[in-house]
Amino acid sequence: MRFISILATLGLIASVKAATVDTDSRKPAPPPGFVTSRGTQFELDGKPFNFVGANSYWLPLLTSQADVEATFQTMKAAGVKVLRTWGFNALNGSEVAGALQSGLTYYQVWNSSEWVLNDGPQGLQRLDSVIQTAEKYDIKVLLAFTNNWVGYGGMELYINWIAGGGQTHDVFYTDPRIIASYQKYVRTIVERYKDSPAIFAWELMNEARCLGDLAAGPACVPGSGLLPKWYKEQSDFVRSLDLHHMITTGGEGHFSWSNPPKYWTNGSLVSDYNFNGEAGENFDLDITFPNIDFGTYHLYPQTWYPELDFPGSNFSVKQWGLDWINDHIASANRAGKPLLLEEFGVTGLSNKTSVYTAWVNRALETKHAIMPWQFGQLGLTESGGNRVIKYADALIDGASPNDGFAIYRNQTVVWDIFT
Repeated sequence: MRFISILATLGLIASVKAATVDTDSRKPAPPPGFVTSRGTQFELDGKPFNFVGANSYWLPLLTSQADVEATFQTMKAAGVKVLRTWGFNALNGSEVAGALQSGLTYYQVWNSSEWVLNDGPQGLQRLDSVIQTAEKYDIKVLLAFTNNWVGYGGMELYINWIAGGGQTHDVFYTDPRIIASYQKYVRTIVERYKDSPAIFAWELMNEARCLGDLAAGPACVPGSGLLPKWYKEQSDFVRSLDLHHMITTGGEGHFSWSNPPKYWTNGSLVSDYNFNGEAGENFDLDITFPNIDFGTYHLYPQTWYPELDFPGSNFSVKQWGLDWINDHIASANRAGKPLLLEEFGVTGLSNKTSVYTAWVNRALETKHAIMPWQFGQLGLTESGGNRVIKYADALIDGASPNDGFAIYRNQTVVWDIFT
């Protein structure tokens, strides 16, 4: 199901030039064990690399190596080939004392316009352990450099400490001081792991948008091209540091169509945010950049359309998701690049068994990769299996954090969809 301005993608994409994929023959062949792309397929050592992956932002937050090991064992048994996790965890200086007491993992500390790196045993050494353990279990890691949202020290820490108060969210993409600081951190992470075959790809940001926990400004509006420009520049920067690993945006896959779908709500006809460019992304354009090796998109229609998803509504979460998947398949095929449904989720057990089956089957039919949000682990032992990590994130009775989307192996009917 789609709304009033249904699809018409061929006409909608007329403003985007026919994609030309940079297959630069001068780029040296990657070392053995590095995942690459060829056309619309991922490859590993020259063979197709199709996968169902896992999201676990919490894995580097564990304090017990035994629990990290146990989680990878469960992933391996489930057939997980790629893990996506955060390559960022940042604190304000005022939070450090509490972090030391609670054991919270952190990599950056902000006390001024210059962050300080924590590469000690409660810092990047924990991420080192995750990468090393992933390699041991032959699982690749997709690592995000920062977060669009405030959670675990996202991009707005850069804004607050460098640009100061009263700024809009999108200043992150334009302020040269902020860009330089972001690139300094990116360089730290890339140079630390660029020789590791355990890295699947680098991700510029989790869910970049014009707005975040701060409002968007007038510089980031439909047609401004601000976020695509940032994607292009930062992917080129990462490529200058690492010739071999793949790079992706980490975006939710918003489109910027000249004739976006509309829908009725509260008696008004509304232009759809996921298609009208307000988010700042332009998926059809972003995926064509030479150093964006594959496209990413996310899928949360229950969260995105609460005004439409109610008992008795003719809105179908399942069908909307299938249409969203098909839109991204069409765009990635035009660009000639692979596609990753990087995050998706619905709540409610009956929803999951019905909706996930349809979405996963459609993705697998078209040989593009998927990563449900999020992987759940049972039997964690640190702190007796009960520990508050941060925010509402906690281990409870040995179970990893659950935001309503976590999938645990004792939920057999859902677990089996992915394994």
